[in-house]
Amino acid sequence: MLKEELNAIKQAIIHEVEGYEFYRLAAEQTKSTESKEAFMELAKEELKHADYLKELFDKIQQGDEAFTLAFLADPPSPNIFNWDKVDGQYTSMAMSVFGIAIQLEKDSIIFYEKALENSKFEEAKKLYQLLIKWEKVHLDQFTKQYEMYKEEWWSAQEYAPF
Repeated sequence: MLKEELNAIKQAIIHEVEGYEFYRLAAEQTKSTESKEAFMELAKEELKHADYLKELFDKIQQGDEAFTLAFLADPPSPNIFNWDKVDGQYTSMAMSVFGIAIQLEKDSIIFYEKALENSKFEEAKKLYQLLIKWEKVHLDQFTKQYEMYKEEWWSAQEYAPF
């Protein structure tokens, strides 16, 4: 009964932890203080989502009554990041990080869409719809940043693709 929902949430927790580790590693690799701060903001956001999902998982395991109540708490919403913090000197790395981040967000959206499609519980469906919406906010932000850094990178190479 709840097994599918619990498995979906477990996988979602893994996605968030992977995102956290990815952004943390990106922060460690950059030499720019501003870039470190921006990537650590992303890492912290992923950790907040993982913590929320872990708490939700624990509540759902308590049984049917707790299942409905578990979905009443509002999950932490995604931040709108100030991307001015990523130093332009590290364009190539930023472009790589955002390119991978785009794929992570796309994978999460697909995962949540499948969970939504397979869920039998209205409360869970609402949660998946919200998580999809949040991942799309990040996807949109990351895509814009990637395109900006891609243009900077092409410009730095002193030629532009046609």
